[in-house]
Amino acid sequence: MPTSELPAAAPALFTDRYELTMVAAALADGTAERDCVFEVFARRLSHGRRYGVVAGTGRVLDLLPHFRFGDRELASLREQGLTDERLLAWLADFRFTGDIDGYAEGELYFPGSPVFTVRAPFAQGVLLETLVLSVLNHDTAIASAAARMVGTAGGRPCIEMGARRTHEEAAVAAARAAYLVGFTASSDLEAGRRYGVPTTGTSAHAFTLLHDDEESAFRSQVATLGVGTTLLVDTYDVDQGIRTAVEVAGPQLGAIRLDSGDLPTLAVRARALLDELGATSTRIIVTSDLDEYAIAGMMAAPVDGFGVGTRLVTGSGVPTASMVYKLVERDGVPVEKASEGKHSIGGRKHAVRRHDDAGTAVCEVVSAAPVEPRDGDRDLVVPLVRGGVPCSDLDPRAALEQARAHHAEVRQALPPGAWALSGGEPALETLRT
Repeated sequence: MPTSELPAAAPALFTDRYELTMVAAALADGTAERDCVFEVFARRLSHGRRYGVVAGTGRVLDLLPHFRFGDRELASLREQGLTDERLLAWLADFRFTGDIDGYAEGELYFPGSPVFTVRAPFAQGVLLETLVLSVLNHDTAIASAAARMVGTAGGRPCIEMGARRTHEEAAVAAARAAYLVGFTASSDLEAGRRYGVPTTGTSAHAFTLLHDDEESAFRSQVATLGVGTTLLVDTYDVDQGIRTAVEVAGPQLGAIRLDSGDLPTLAVRARALLDELGATSTRIIVTSDLDEYAIAGMMAAPVDGFGVGTRLVTGSGVPTASMVYKLVERDGVPVEKASEGKHSIGGRKHAVRRHDDAGTAVCEVVSAAPVEPRDGDRDLVVPLVRGGVPCSDLDPRAALEQARAHHAEVRQALPPGAWALSGGEPALETLRT
């Protein structure tokens, strides 16, 4: 079949083969219907990170109803050598009917936080492992990196522009995760269509090079987009580019963009020149392989906004949150893995975040038994799915806005040390009882 005729991938096949072989064996030995609890957590935060941000929950819940095995999926399994008729018949009737609890999307998490808990018959629960982990590990890594960038930017807007540096679907998920934690916009149009993420974009160096001179390119862009546009001024000479930009658009020019060179020094020089030319309200936007550390290095420079691409969509060097999906309870009895360095704690978990009188978070309490409430405690585990049906009927756009608002609220409770970029321990200690 030519590539152009390949059907769209089915969520049910976004999985590992070993999940199906486990289901086949459990169906054969009678353990497939055992009531089980699976828990998603991270044993540790990424190196040097003080907190993480849960992201991707909404995407998992959107995919769940479509996680089905139709004729096309079953035919593909047969082609790959999965011919156990009992397994295929079970998959043909599969629909997730269990319960899911977890941290609200946008919530902060720490080592051992039970961010996503699935209760279902073993065969149903184990089948979701790869889908859940692939979404949560990617989106959480992006959101956690993006949150550090937003925090470092100190209120200056950050724009996501990494679609050209990653897989096309990962680009949409990354734009969603970045917006969730406070990025103001994305360059990705599909993120705008699917999730309502505000989109923005003007031109690249190619547009300037297309024209006979810089002035012609600027005049064309201003004629199309208006004087409020952002002109890219470093294709040739930055100072001359700024002079030409103001000459073409006037002092009401919306912004200039700097994409190369010593950005802090160039920004200082650009600000002085813009002010000299009367363009005192023209903003300076910088791009070029930025991350939280580069942003921190420009806090003293007259920069008005940051465009972040490659480092964002790759998690600023940490492309996965290293979350795991472990069986922690079977028929109401806690079970746990005792492997050296990979120990899991048995039992379904409860979790609260404890706060002092000023409302600042002081620790996270995770327990296999209900936590005795204290003043200032906030329950972290909320119902997400009951009987296979999501508990919220919000559409994807509204759900993202809700998660964005939740994140903005909860991050305000972090202690001051949480914002440090230097390596250190998690901002909150996790107490296990």
